[in-house]
Amino acid sequence: MADPKGFLNHGREVARTRPVEERVRDWNEVYVPGSLLPIIPTQASRCMDCGIPFCHNGCPLGNLIPEWNDFAYREDWSAASERLHATNNFPEFTGRLCPAPCESACVLGINQPAVTIKNVEVSIIDKAWDSGDVAPQAPERLSGKTVAVIGSGPAGLAAAQQLTRAGHTVAVYERADRVGGLLRYGIPEFKMEKRHINRRIEQMRAEGTRFRTGIEIGRDLKATDLRKRYDAVVIAAGATVSRDLPVPGRELNGIHFAMEYLPLANKVQEGDFVAPPITAEGKHVVVIGGGDTGADCVGTAHRQGAASVTQLEIMPQPGEDRAPHQPWPTFPMLYKVTSAHEEGGERVYAVSTTHFEGDEDGNVQWLHLGEVEFIDGKLTPKPGTERKIPAQLVTLAMGFTGTDQENGLVSQFALDLDERGNIARDRDYATNVPGVFVAGDAGRGQSLIVWAIAEGRSAARGVDRFLTGVSELPAPVRPTDRSLMV
Repeated sequence: MADPKGFLNHGREVARTRPVEERVRDWNEVYVPGSLLPIIPTQASRCMDCGIPFCHNGCPLGNLIPEWNDFAYREDWSAASERLHATNNFPEFTGRLCPAPCESACVLGINQPAVTIKNVEVSIIDKAWDSGDVAPQAPERLSGKTVAVIGSGPAGLAAAQQLTRAGHTVAVYERADRVGGLLRYGIPEFKMEKRHINRRIEQMRAEGTRFRTGIEIGRDLKATDLRKRYDAVVIAAGATVSRDLPVPGRELNGIHFAMEYLPLANKVQEGDFVAPPITAEGKHVVVIGGGDTGADCVGTAHRQGAASVTQLEIMPQPGEDRAPHQPWPTFPMLYKVTSAHEEGGERVYAVSTTHFEGDEDGNVQWLHLGEVEFIDGKLTPKPGTERKIPAQLVTLAMGFTGTDQENGLVSQFALDLDERGNIARDRDYATNVPGVFVAGDAGRGQSLIVWAIAEGRSAARGVDRFLTGVSELPAPVRPTDRSLMV
């Protein structure tokens, strides 16, 4: 184990961020380069090696956290990387983007600040890349079987890498012009620089995975034709339908879904645009939705030079401590200040948008809202609280409602849906169509990046068994197992 007295002798210390006035002038990651690794052995020593490591249950991937904490404490970075990759294909993604339910389940967190598991994870993998410990793992022999993966987000990439390493010939189809899904175009550069995706893609190419960009299954290529070409298909197309806000004035110019706004900012960083077609520069910006996507819009607006930024959330402001109905080791809803919130702007809770008001040219200028409260479990407007705020750019970041059913993918495959509108699957991630599997948000609904990778790995095992009758890939997380739900 790590230092038996580490949690007694050392306090929690997290990664340092660059000064706000510096980082809002660029799109680089917000953390001070090189500042994390020197403190990681000490932070890893705080792991208690507890009898029952609840962090395993908190992590959908089942990461072997106490083991790689011990290696990090001893500064055996190669061994730590091996243990980290045993359960997670892309720890550099989760180490930057995951909300860390493992830390909420940390036993030390019962009465002390939890171990900085996420910081340890990202330090291990960054060190592994720098040391050359991350190398392609091409299969020793090919199975002769072919698999198509639809979608190149974390679920699709995880499934593709696992299946390629199992010896199958895998092609990943991505409707966008670059590989990565929401990792590429939904996550701003300041949260994760895209070089991390690029080098993983190069690793996967070297292993034998093939990528086909600019092809949307259902529109550019019929799903039925794809099924005829391949021995199996994995649908990892995500839950891409954004939740809309059907209130008067929604049709005004300047009101956009977050996934219309954020990708354009990322395309500027990719060199596609000199300036984004939708920009916050000089505008009063309102972000509707208090989650991570909303925070991404806030940080993007700051960097584009917004005149003001206001983030609205319909729910009450969470507390800073666990609520009684969210006891350890569950993942609690707590008040969270992200790096984007540190950079400025106003956060308004318990309000609902009633309508938008525009100018004579049809451009949005004002957002009208009112306060709301829960009465007998129902969200109820509070009379006399109506007001309006300036809004020249509005982004809707209220989550996603399911898989796109208008492009023909669902109908052409004749897939069954569950009661929530997601693609139905069994315990092996198989759909009602033989040879067609589903992983990630397309089957689960909107969820976390760790769930996407876990399901991609699990679906890969199901496909491998379907193709060969047996699989040596890691045992799956079952889609019907709710014990790990966040």
